[in-house]
Amino acid sequence: MESRWEHFEHGADIGVRGTGPTLAAAFQQAALALTAVVTDPALVRPETSVPIACEAPTDDILFVDWLNALVYEMATRRMLFARFTVAIDANRHLQATAWGERVDPRRHEPAVEVKGATQTALRVVQDAAGPWTAECVVDV
Repeated sequence: MESRWEHFEHGADIGVRGTGPTLAAAFQQAALALTAVVTDPALVRPETSVPIACEAPTDDILFVDWLNALVYEMATRRMLFARFTVAIDANRHLQATAWGERVDPRRHEPAVEVKGATQTALRVVQDAAGPWTAECVVDV
């Protein structure tokens, strides 16, 4: 099963979706979709690593917390991220590393600023065929 990311329409905001063979892979792909709301992820150089950790009582809440942790790091560090490693244990503790660089407005040409992930259209599921999907709407 190939991992992938995509966007989906939702009024004035935008949905991000990640699909992968594992929950962690779906979260990684959704993080790429988050970056793609702002700029083309291929334009972002993975020069600096940033560790991220979070935990939550459900997969859904963990997903929103993960994306909001990325939004926080993007805003406070003025960075964009293009590569991610994610590990999630049975107790829903997420340990991740995001690699990226400081925003270069001329090269990245940021389209919008993501304000945060929401619980709107929030869904984290594993299909009967095996792949995981993690999706929600982000406020832009």
